[in-house]
Amino acid sequence: MNSKNFDLSKSKIQISRNTSLIIGTLFFFLGIFDFCLNNFLGTNITSFLPRFINFFTPLIFGVIGLHFIRIEFSGIKILDSLNKNINPSNFNATLSLCIIFLIIFALPPLLNWFIFDANIAGDTKEACTGGGACWVYIKVWFNRFMYGMYPNAEQWRINITFIAVLGFMAAGFFTPAKFRNYLSFYYTLILPIISFILIYYLISGGSFGLEWVETGAWGGLSLTFIVAFFSLIFCFPIGMMLALGRRSDLPIVKYSSLSFIEFWRGVPLITVLFMSAVMFPMFLPDGTYVDKLIRVVVAITLFEAAYTAEVIRGGLQALPRGQYDAAKSLGMGYWKLHIFVILPQALKLVIPGIANTFLALVKDTPLIFVVGLLEVVGMLNLAKTNPEWLGFSMEGYVFAGIIFWIICYSMSKYSQKLELKYKTDR
Repeated sequence: MNSKNFDLSKSKIQISRNTSLIIGTLFFFLGIFDFCLNNFLGTNITSFLPRFINFFTPLIFGVIGLHFIRIEFSGIKILDSLNKNINPSNFNATLSLCIIFLIIFALPPLLNWFIFDANIAGDTKEACTGGGACWVYIKVWFNRFMYGMYPNAEQWRINITFIAVLGFMAAGFFTPAKFRNYLSFYYTLILPIISFILIYYLISGGSFGLEWVETGAWGGLSLTFIVAFFSLIFCFPIGMMLALGRRSDLPIVKYSSLSFIEFWRGVPLITVLFMSAVMFPMFLPDGTYVDKLIRVVVAITLFEAAYTAEVIRGGLQALPRGQYDAAKSLGMGYWKLHIFVILPQALKLVIPGIANTFLALVKDTPLIFVVGLLEVVGMLNLAKTNPEWLGFSMEGYVFAGIIFWIICYSMSKYSQKLELKYKTDR
């Protein structure tokens, strides 16, 4: 008898739960349908009500539906996940519906402009006849957006250089285990030297029968990668040394590092670039010349090194004093202590902060346009002033935004992989 009562009670609960799911689903999709009617046809299911009321009826229907769907444990994996993440309360349900309505409102016109009404075929401005994006503009200027004013016949040199550098970067992933301890040395010293030699002899030319191409002709996305690559590689070790220097017990080292960090953090990057490109050559002895690109890379490196130093210093301060005492009790000196005990733990803690600084560095590279170096955004600014292609700056900036998003998102995902790889419970 008790077993029958239990089964009957369980059956009633299941029926009640299914009824709630059905009612909730109907109300939720009724809210979506009502919003679509209002957005695309200018009417409502409740159009007989005053405007200030029926404007909110899609939201009201949706919230009622999500309220019925909100079951603590339904046994349905997808439903339980949705309730946990977007529907734990009426407030969160309202926010979720607002986001859904915003997507429904913005997506159709965006797709129309981006794809359905866009123009792709053709080679002239006259091919852009629709009301959507003119991707013909990007197609025609694509070569310049990638390589700047670099001679067309010599662009193979840039391609070979980048393929070679990527190959040397990937070589570290296939290094035998017994050489893994030397990878830091390889990436911070050997790889930059190899990359510089390749860029100097292949991209610059002037040797081995290759035509000399001045750095003023370099540009586009290739220049963005060159500036970001060298700045990222050099700013990290410099920032690490500055972070250690600021925590040093030696007053000269400590206050020198402090002064450097506060000076570079206190000035805008655009000012630093202007000084490096325009003012710095005035202080050089007669007959001394430093290429503008090198000056810009040095300026960005020193600027970002100050921010990297503060991120790393935060990781150093997060470590308990016992780590230092334990290492010293084993007889470790200053450098051995920091290289093998302190820095590995500190850097692991600040991977998100370091990744954030590196992302900011990549996104700051368009500022070199102010000193006459035309990276990808600089080439866009040049292209949009061309008399034959006036009025298509929107497509250019969307194109640049997509490129930078892909680069930054890839870096972000890689930093998350590093976080998981070196994660330890604390």
